[in-house]
Amino acid sequence: MRTMALWLMLTLGLITACQKGPEADLILLNGRIVTLDSHNTIAQALAVKGDRILAVGKTAEIEKMKGETTRVIDLKGALVTPGLIEGHAHFLGLGEALLRLDLTRTRSWQDIVDSVAHRAAQAKAGEWIIGRGWHQEKWDSRPKKLVEGYPVHDALSQVSPENPVILTHASGHALFINRKAMEMAGITRQTPNPKGGKIIRDARGNPTGVLLENAMDLVWKVYHQQVGENPQQQKLRAAKKAMQACLKNGITSFHDAGASFADIEFFKRLAETEQLKVRLYVMILEPDQRLRQMLSQYRLIGYANNFLTVRAIKRYMDGALGSHGAWLFKPYDDAPGSVGYNVISPDSLLATARIAIKHGFQLCTHAIGDRANHEVLDVYERVFKENPDKQDLRWRIEHAQLIHPVDVPRFASLGVIAAMQGIHCTSDGPWVEQRIGEKRAREEAYLWQTLWQSGAVVANGTDAPVEPIDPLANFYALITRRMKNGAYFYPEQSLDAMQALKAYTYNNAYAAFEEQLKGSLEPGKLADVTVFSRDILNDPPYKIPSTKVLYTIIGGKIVYQAADRTVE
Repeated sequence: MRTMALWLMLTLGLITACQKGPEADLILLNGRIVTLDSHNTIAQALAVKGDRILAVGKTAEIEKMKGETTRVIDLKGALVTPGLIEGHAHFLGLGEALLRLDLTRTRSWQDIVDSVAHRAAQAKAGEWIIGRGWHQEKWDSRPKKLVEGYPVHDALSQVSPENPVILTHASGHALFINRKAMEMAGITRQTPNPKGGKIIRDARGNPTGVLLENAMDLVWKVYHQQVGENPQQQKLRAAKKAMQACLKNGITSFHDAGASFADIEFFKRLAETEQLKVRLYVMILEPDQRLRQMLSQYRLIGYANNFLTVRAIKRYMDGALGSHGAWLFKPYDDAPGSVGYNVISPDSLLATARIAIKHGFQLCTHAIGDRANHEVLDVYERVFKENPDKQDLRWRIEHAQLIHPVDVPRFASLGVIAAMQGIHCTSDGPWVEQRIGEKRAREEAYLWQTLWQSGAVVANGTDAPVEPIDPLANFYALITRRMKNGAYFYPEQSLDAMQALKAYTYNNAYAAFEEQLKGSLEPGKLADVTVFSRDILNDPPYKIPSTKVLYTIIGGKIVYQAADRTVE
């Protein structure tokens, strides 16, 4: 009898458990949950089991999944979206920038000189001073002595005579160095311009301290020989800084736009030891010869519980618009003798493209100027025609800032993803017309809505550390195109709020072949979630920049929560 009674108790308990359904580990209640599923469902609550979404629905339904150990968070009406995905940035570069001299807030050449003077007073003789973030077009005042729009190194060299100085332009496509750095790199008036780069010189032929594009390698090579190229401890410090910045800003996944094989080995160690707190999608930046030798060893899909994927190759076709490095069909309006820089030849890109398609890798090519975008599309189209059996390739053009009108339809027809950055438009906008004139600015620049309506997939990111890794400033730029001076940069190209959110979530997941795992809040997908203090989809746009991230959730774990979690 006792055996029969025990059997009945266990059976009834099992039936009750089955009727009750699975218990959630985490439940979010009373929110406005924008799922971005195929029906654009708006829900009230979400349940998580393990690292996956268990259910999404009404509060009363999801509350039934509460168990004794379930953590329950009352969202009090807060907005919940799929975890934000940074669509194009530089992971270790972001961390290193946060560890170095920050020049993003400088508003004059004198500010930069003063910043270096302060650091030099604290540094040992011979110690390198590294900084990033200056942009001459954002200065409130300029020195009288300029060469091709840049100051000369004299004042900088005077305050740092014993310390080599390297100051990277905000775009990452130009450097300013002092006399000590030039001496160490052997840069003199006799030094030739390297292919795809330029040493800015004064009327007498003397270097001014400005290096553009491939000329930057002249000094970086010396720096890395002396200091060591990203020692492991430095990488770890940079990675931790980058992860902290991502989590605070609601970013759950990060497309790293250019990493070496050594960087990938470092990421693997972090992932294997559960130290990687943000999911990485990595583009390999290595020469073709090394790709041919080693590419097959580095293909990783969903490694370490979906924290690391490596299936893309990165290349640069041109430079940046701010440094006159973007490759144009016609000369710059403010530099009539220049059409920018073709950093690698189309033939070289073609060789890389053939490696990529042979090994099943996505190709992601930096192209900013209209000529650069045209040439990249030509290379992609040629390789696609050579391989008609290869489908769903999702090759990308990173930035796609200036596109000639005839090339716009080619993105959709070729299935090429436009991986763009909203914040570049409003950050660059005040001086874009000066660079390329009103007609090209109106017809070619930052064509988000035109591309979207053509059927192209538009992805979004910040390009950090070129711009701050601030998704709310970026979101505001996408839906308003309002610049700091209060003017609007051709606002007809703005995205609406839902388009902007999709570009930051689902489209970025699609651009990484991960839309079955992330990018929307649906049962079975990874429980990557961002919670905001305001409804950025419906509140007046002017409130968006002051919105806070309340929670960042990755794989069902709360990895960041704001000290003040007030819903506004």
